[in-house]
Amino acid sequence: MSSSVVAGSTRAGRREWAGLAMLALPSILLSLDVTLLHLAVPHLGAALEPSSSQMLWIIDIYAFMIAGFLVTMGTLGDRIGRRKLLLTGAVAFGAASALAAYATSPEMLIAARALLGIAGATLMPSTLALITNMFHDPKQRGTALGIWAASFSVGIALGPVVGGAMLEVFWWGSVFLLAVPVMVLLLILGPILLPEHKDENAGRIDVASVLLSLAAILPIVYGIKEIAKSGVQTPSVAAVLVGAVFGYVFARRQLRLDDPMLDLSLFRSRAFSVALGMLLLAAFAIGGVYLFVAQYLQMVAGLSPLRAGLWLLPAAALLITSSMLAPVAARHIRPGNVAGIGLILSAIGYFILILTDPNNGGLAYVVVGFSFIYAGMGPIMALSISLIVGSAPAEKAGAASALQQTSSDFGVALGIAALGSVGTTVYRNGVADNLPADTPPATADATRDTLARALESTENLPGTLADQILTPAREAFASGLNTVAIINTVLVIGLTVLVVTMLRHVPPTGSAPEPAEQGPGAEPATDTAEPVAASDEQPVGANR
Repeated sequence: MSSSVVAGSTRAGRREWAGLAMLALPSILLSLDVTLLHLAVPHLGAALEPSSSQMLWIIDIYAFMIAGFLVTMGTLGDRIGRRKLLLTGAVAFGAASALAAYATSPEMLIAARALLGIAGATLMPSTLALITNMFHDPKQRGTALGIWAASFSVGIALGPVVGGAMLEVFWWGSVFLLAVPVMVLLLILGPILLPEHKDENAGRIDVASVLLSLAAILPIVYGIKEIAKSGVQTPSVAAVLVGAVFGYVFARRQLRLDDPMLDLSLFRSRAFSVALGMLLLAAFAIGGVYLFVAQYLQMVAGLSPLRAGLWLLPAAALLITSSMLAPVAARHIRPGNVAGIGLILSAIGYFILILTDPNNGGLAYVVVGFSFIYAGMGPIMALSISLIVGSAPAEKAGAASALQQTSSDFGVALGIAALGSVGTTVYRNGVADNLPADTPPATADATRDTLARALESTENLPGTLADQILTPAREAFASGLNTVAIINTVLVIGLTVLVVTMLRHVPPTGSAPEPAEQGPGAEPATDTAEPVAASDEQPVGANR
């Protein structure tokens, strides 16, 4: 038998734990994708020669599409079956990965990445919802959620090393082909190990809500990206306003529907809302800085992709360790304080990156600073999942999980777009007037665009002239990293104060819940729900 009954609750057996291992694969893969692409940026830039704007779209369109479609896919999974959606998404993800691997132009790669994002949006809500269905015992469910959260850290840890090794041997497109065997394995074993589950009482999906959600998210993302890149201009401001109007219409429609695509009552829980906001802003900061760190190691420090990946291993190890220790600490310390400690560690890391100077031990500052950032991200990742899922009734777990992943992916995408554009602007301003007078016009134009193009355009120049061009270019890139780090330091310090203050009512998971302030109409248990991943108590609405 795959499960047994102990003390009145159904305990998971070997089949469920094997199924959990299967569900961890998409999580590892999706976190691998981000780190792999960042390492491949210099190689991709040399092969396809994208403009700086195209490069940013290649990187962030994937996360934008995931953020835009997550809630829709979570709702669709409730209706057609979560396993069916997961397996359908696996087919689409594998096919889009092959398309991306063999892209022959920036436009083709952008389109493939967009398809990957839509397919990826089917995977995350399905995995978390299936875990909720497979593990009914509260303690086992908490352990399973912790393992699921840690799988992201494993992907981040493996990404630099696996990607670096592949880029040493194969072409840039090989990093996308990693997804194909994983998806094949999921298609073979998924029907055997994973149960099917859907909400038999769910109504039909509201197509108008789907279209309204996309009409709200995509223009806002585009507008913010353009404002960060080119300043406040009429088209970009108009895009943000159009998105906001559609967002308002979407919210009003959800309040009127008997079976809404997004249940806005979840936001009545302060713990739920604060955890979502914390995850969004922390992901915003890390999304922007990782893009610069990965490129710095290769294009400024001159490391190969494999060596760059190895230098990032200490940070990844700290991320895994802190994400596993945070739930344990939350049994004795308020979760808000544990998250606050993580945010302080991240702030220290960002401050260290401010001091990075390519002419004075820059590599050491980057490695140490990034290690502090990742050590602080572990508690944020682990506790946010616990707070978000633990604050929602079981019948709303699917919507809660979709919002959790939407917040994370949306934050990373916005960070890449906004902070990436800010850093690029600093680079261009820094390099514009510092090139030698005898720089060839084509090389000057390439150098003013991106550092990747500067490296490529100087390959055939005399060594002395190439050094005179690349030295100010590398210094300008480091200045871009410094600027992004300044923004993140201020952001994370402010976030620390907010999180510690707003989550002060959430008790340690080893103690009894305390009375909590609640929003109008909130259910009594909602705002004091304990983080599931660290709790031995029955979470709100755990009985299905």
